Amino acid sequence: MKRAPRPRVRLAATLAVAAMLTSACVSSDADKTDGAKTQKTERGRYTFGLVGEQPDGGTPVDGGTLRIADYAEARSLSPAVTYATGASGGSALAAVYDVLMRYDTAAKKYEPQLAESLHSSDDLKTWTLKLRDGVKFSDGTALDADAVTASIAWYQKNKGADTALLAPNLAKAEATDDSTVVFTLRNPWATFPAMLAQAPGMIVAPAAYAGKTFKPIGAGPFVLDKYAPQEEMVLKANKSYFKGRPHLDALRFTWPQSDRTKLESLEDGTADLTYMRSPDVVDEAVKAGHPGELTLTGLGNMVVINTRKGRPGADLRVRKAMALALDPELETERAYNGKGLPGKEIFPPESRLHSEVKPLGVDLDQAKKLLAEAKKDGYDGTVTYMDGTDPVARAKGVVTKAMLERVGFTVRLDMVSSIADRTSKTYVEHDFDISRGAASISESDPYHRLQSVLNSTSYGNPGGYANPKMDALLVRLQAADSDAGTQKILDEVQTLFNEDVPLVNLGASAAFTAWAKNVHGVVPTDEYMTLFDEAWISK
Repeated sequence: MKRAPRPRVRLAATLAVAAMLTSACVSSDADKTDGAKTQKTERGRYTFGLVGEQPDGGTPVDGGTLRIADYAEARSLSPAVTYATGASGGSALAAVYDVLMRYDTAAKKYEPQLAESLHSSDDLKTWTLKLRDGVKFSDGTALDADAVTASIAWYQKNKGADTALLAPNLAKAEATDDSTVVFTLRNPWATFPAMLAQAPGMIVAPAAYAGKTFKPIGAGPFVLDKYAPQEEMVLKANKSYFKGRPHLDALRFTWPQSDRTKLESLEDGTADLTYMRSPDVVDEAVKAGHPGELTLTGLGNMVVINTRKGRPGADLRVRKAMALALDPELETERAYNGKGLPGKEIFPPESRLHSEVKPLGVDLDQAKKLLAEAKKDGYDGTVTYMDGTDPVARAKGVVTKAMLERVGFTVRLDMVSSIADRTSKTYVEHDFDISRGAASISESDPYHRLQSVLNSTSYGNPGGYANPKMDALLVRLQAADSDAGTQKILDEVQTLFNEDVPLVNLGASAAFTAWAKNVHGVVPTDEYMTLFDEAWISK
């Protein structure tokens, strides 16, 4: 088999791991679907944003280590290697590098962080970034405009995950003086600040990549102290941080295997902050009144369809039959005990981006009819479903198989234990029929992940879905600079999504960053990451 080009392999692997890490999870006994007691879904029970009772801590105090039971380990502190999200170690990276911009989850807009300001031209094709005076990397060198342009060039050269989005859009990044960077784009891009709030905006010091071995040197509030893979990562306070020495002495990251363990560690006092995605555990944590940030993402639980020639999903009738057969409510009842956000719409009713365009529903008779038509033309009805071997994946596999077979499909399960193998089969070899994943579309920047999963040339589109009409809609979405304009385009995206069935969405995701009542000053930001530069622990 011909080997894929190296840049594609790197980008595909990074995107795939992120998709697998951010897929919705269930508890370890969720595979007991036959005869188990089920519970109807409770919608409207969540208010997203800051939740829970947070006592007033009074005047901030210095000292202490914040113990973080994180979702997944950042095996590398290089922003070009680790996909910077809250589910994949991004909060640790943000602590070391900080970000040029941050997303204010309450005000729902991007604000300067390391930057002083960011302004766009009227056509949204030129963005001018002003840097704060006196910001230095932890090695004492200046974080100036040259360092910013060099870091972003290094990020793209080393194929950081968002290179797939930056490369076709960023014509040049130019330092016009010591404190000014001008970004010239090929297309209007209304949510370009999001790139500077994520991995590309984590500016790496020139010394970090000057030698053969990468060194994590940034301008964030913390620096690396020690790292024992699969055990702990400790970051200590950066005394030269531009806001002044952080209140905390250190951050200690550990990675418990299950969300249940994370919640228990928060409740028994062995952790001060944690990030959870399992619907049952999130529901319990919210009901218990833990303070924190509850984050909504669209396409949080989806079945990816390989639409390439020779695969069952190349036939639109087969894709629609799958979509009409799969019942999000039933899956949530059986696999999540009702503790999820089931639905086929891209953006759920809880979302500010929810469309009035109705998604495809569940219609078993129509699914049978479409499948029968495809069988008359030679399709044998067989489809292979791929997922992992853990209890979460097994539970979904059992339910998915049953729902598809009740309309006439013959489903083979391909349960692959290794994430690396699933990555290769899905994103590099494209050796699958259908598989489970997530796109995790944020409320702050819907363009980012929709472009990744639906654009015909995106490495994050493993199913090979391609429609010039969808590509054109995404170009328009990129340039949309008003809520009304964005919503109109998203309505059109949902309409075409219904017609083409590029994938089957089964629900949104509610993720919860929860902290102890004596933890203060935590700042949620983009991609469900957390900033700790102002965090402190009351006595």
